[in-house]
Amino acid sequence: MDKIIVTGNGPLNGEITISGAKNTCLKLMTAALLSDEPLTLTNVPRLSDIGTLSELLESLGCEVALLNGGNVMVLSAGTITNRKAEYEMVRKLRASFNVLGPLVAREGEATVSLPGGCAIGARKVDLHLMALEKLGATITLDEGYVHCSAPNGLTGAVIEFPFVTVGGTENAITAATLAKGTTVIKNAAREPDTVDLCKCLTAMGAKITGAGTSEITIEGVDRLHGATHEVIADRIELGTFMIAPAIAGGEVELIGGRRDLVDVFCKKLEATGVVITDTKRGLKVSHNGDRLQAIDVETEPFPGFPTDLQAQMMAALCTAEGTSKLHETIFENRFMHAPELIRMGANIDVQGGHATVTGVSKLKGAQVMATDLRASVSLILAGLAAEGETTVGRVYHLDRGYERIEEKLGGVGALIKRVPE
Repeated sequence: MDKIIVTGNGPLNGEITISGAKNTCLKLMTAALLSDEPLTLTNVPRLSDIGTLSELLESLGCEVALLNGGNVMVLSAGTITNRKAEYEMVRKLRASFNVLGPLVAREGEATVSLPGGCAIGARKVDLHLMALEKLGATITLDEGYVHCSAPNGLTGAVIEFPFVTVGGTENAITAATLAKGTTVIKNAAREPDTVDLCKCLTAMGAKITGAGTSEITIEGVDRLHGATHEVIADRIELGTFMIAPAIAGGEVELIGGRRDLVDVFCKKLEATGVVITDTKRGLKVSHNGDRLQAIDVETEPFPGFPTDLQAQMMAALCTAEGTSKLHETIFENRFMHAPELIRMGANIDVQGGHATVTGVSKLKGAQVMATDLRASVSLILAGLAAEGETTVGRVYHLDRGYERIEEKLGGVGALIKRVPE
């Protein structure tokens, strides 16, 4: 197990290329199960989560090949040889649960373990199952597995979610592509990840309208064919690296970044005193090194402030002038990074889903421990401007979602290195 050591070293300057979106790529990979022809994905991020899902897909009979140093992936599910996704694989990655919709749509049957992933809340799958039942599937739960059966195929239906669920929307979309008739999903997720999935499915022959709105309509087709699709830029990686010069000062251009992917986040960051400008190649973030200004943040489904950027923003606000309030509305257990930031001298009070951050003039390096993917990177960001050395342990969380983070931050002047634990 590795650890990362960060030493505060002043302003950052240069450019960082944003990788393909992890969460998008994972859902695109599951879509390969819908066709017996190859699906080729480009701009694939090289992350441990991608490898974990590749192993699961291979266990189901899907062939996975990596080209161009791993940035191109070819998935071929000519024949599904296994309809059961085992616990040992699904427990490592929550997105694995999204093989359920494609499997039952194409094969008429699927057995999938209940999921795992980061320990940031219950994140139930009841809405996934409700959607599949609306499409005509019979579902039983047994010893931690979901058995989903539709021997005569799925049938289009109206699915209305009581609240927005990204994974549930995406499982419903993939299942509905091969269902008989028309499916209408109401209160659907509007995330760029979901929109990109719909674009890929459309390229494969699906008939989908309304992607990016709260109502998505799918006309079922008999089969899907192969396609080539480029994974969109990772908006969470983009937001993370935008915070780096906000904390440490300097000017960094994020190549491939797009404001529309993180518009609300950009407005909040600008309110702290950071300057964000559009460039021909992406976005440029500049900050003169003065203390940021305190702001209030409330996480919401897209297009609101992303829950996956809440920990990083908290790290930035630890040294802001004034008192900031953060309200986490998506996951009930997502302030586990707060005690670690407090070890670095932050003044944070957590009460349920609310956190009050009173800015201090300076953080101090300390030994801290990553508790989940986004918490781990928040500690690295905090270390960029802390006095002395910050050692972040359990960084296997980090490798699930950030590609070559030491190289990318080091390339703009950060003093950061990975060493064995």
